[in-house]
Amino acid sequence: MALDGLVIHSLVDELSSKLIGGKVDKVHQPEDDEIVLYIRNNKENYKLILSCSSSNPRVYIANDYKKENPKKAPMFCMLFRKYIQSGNIVDISQVGFERIIKISVDSLDELKEKTTKDIYIEIMGRHSNIILTHNEDNKIIDSAKRIPTSISRVRQILPGLTYELPPAQDKLNPLNSISKDEFIEALKSYDGPVFKSIYSKFLGISPVISKEICYRAKLNEKINISDLSNEELISLFNEFNSLFNDIRNNKFSPCIVLNEKIDRVLDFSCINLSLYNEFKFINKKSMSTVLEDYYKNKDIKDRIHQRASDLKKSISIKLERLYHKQEKQSEELEEANNAESYKIKGELLTAYIYMIQKGMESIDVQNFYDPNYESVTIPLRKNLTPSENSQRYFKKYNKLKTAKKEITSQMAINKEEIDYLENILLNIENCENLAELQDIKDELVSLGYSKASGKLKSKKEIAKLITSPHEFISSEGIRILVGKNNKQNDHLTLRIADPEDIWMHTKNIPGSHVIIKCAGKDISEQTIYEGAMLAAYFSKAKSSSKVPVDYTKKKHVKKPSGSKPGMVIYETNNTMYVDPNEEMVASLKNKEI
Repeated sequence: MALDGLVIHSLVDELSSKLIGGKVDKVHQPEDDEIVLYIRNNKENYKLILSCSSSNPRVYIANDYKKENPKKAPMFCMLFRKYIQSGNIVDISQVGFERIIKISVDSLDELKEKTTKDIYIEIMGRHSNIILTHNEDNKIIDSAKRIPTSISRVRQILPGLTYELPPAQDKLNPLNSISKDEFIEALKSYDGPVFKSIYSKFLGISPVISKEICYRAKLNEKINISDLSNEELISLFNEFNSLFNDIRNNKFSPCIVLNEKIDRVLDFSCINLSLYNEFKFINKKSMSTVLEDYYKNKDIKDRIHQRASDLKKSISIKLERLYHKQEKQSEELEEANNAESYKIKGELLTAYIYMIQKGMESIDVQNFYDPNYESVTIPLRKNLTPSENSQRYFKKYNKLKTAKKEITSQMAINKEEIDYLENILLNIENCENLAELQDIKDELVSLGYSKASGKLKSKKEIAKLITSPHEFISSEGIRILVGKNNKQNDHLTLRIADPEDIWMHTKNIPGSHVIIKCAGKDISEQTIYEGAMLAAYFSKAKSSSKVPVDYTKKKHVKKPSGSKPGMVIYETNNTMYVDPNEEMVASLKNKEI
């Protein structure tokens, strides 16, 4: 999936038809790498999103955009307001056939003279940027991401420098008229699979468009270019030429390709991707709508993970310490399990005390505690008397015997903390919006694992559920609820579930609480299996096989006083082993109410 030259070309055509002549009413900057232009044109209001996010760079007209703005506008936003707010959009173009959009805006300067400013949106993965320049001399006013020489020696983006386009690629522009001979010659100059030769030699073409051209020409995309016959090369050229004739004439078919079995978007494009004919196509009226639908949830998830990175790092460091502590405790417990041997050595030294002389380093004695009466060598300390050596072993025995109880208790506490923090990491992965991430942060602050960034919330505020758990419908129509974090898990188990409902959780594996809302009614093995599948899928063992899932009636599940959020104990349970199946999870989700 990529915003290739074709998608950018279709997008520029759409933006030009809707926005040229429009007035920039407002400018907002909700994210460091995202600008929103509010544009009024032909009695219509538009929100133009310009994003240079490293993971999701994009430009589109938004219909449903609800990000909050910071209380104090960033400097880059203030510059946009100074130079282009109240200006009119006079041109929108694609630079060459590159992934660069140029928006030109006429506005009045301080002397009330009309000047033109250009906005360049470079959509190039982690190198993406938004750059504001003077049209007259192409001097950079500022950019969303400043690029000094310490970052790039090849191309700097700094205020006052002359804006230069990224280094040109040695490729042919497919929008220009390309003859059959030029096309074939270009392909033959590349040694490798035919689909790679297409996107390597022609500008703005992504791998999926290369594969589409091969598919339309009825050719194996992986065949080496040198193995193609002249007829096959001509067929390839005809499909290539036909496709770009449509692009030149602005004939587009914006669409999203969906794999319904796993409820996942496979790709999107501005043309019909016939190589995906076995999947579902969702056709849209505009490219902006396609981009908004595709990037809306993806962008939220990526930003959640970015904002949670420090939190995850902090938890991971704590977990590493706990793992190390667990190893040391295991070693100490193993030594404590050998406490009896120290008692025996003390007894033997007492029995053979008449044979021990001060200054001896060890003594060999017959072990009458051994069924075979074998000899044993007992180390001694030269500076101690025989009696003191014997007492030393008895003290060691008593110390280890006491320590065993304490170590066992501490290991249980340590294990509980490890389980809790591993579950927190899983909860972060399950976050679908910032409110759910905030739930986790509030929980960690309340337990002292993290510092509050603002005013502390009361226990009542923290306990209040403001997000919703997953909801599925089994094949026989039974509701199945799945918690996404500890707050939701506690709410489901302690408040939503009836005593006769089925409660599920992966056995000794961090995961979500699952509630089958059957209220004591008889349910089929299939529904229980589907509930277990969801429990396994929303757990740390999502990618494993034969995942054990415990299930019992909710009335057998208790929350011990003082236990951490999401932690419960249960009894009289059964266990089912399942292999997490994404297709089955998606099929249940398709029936979600």
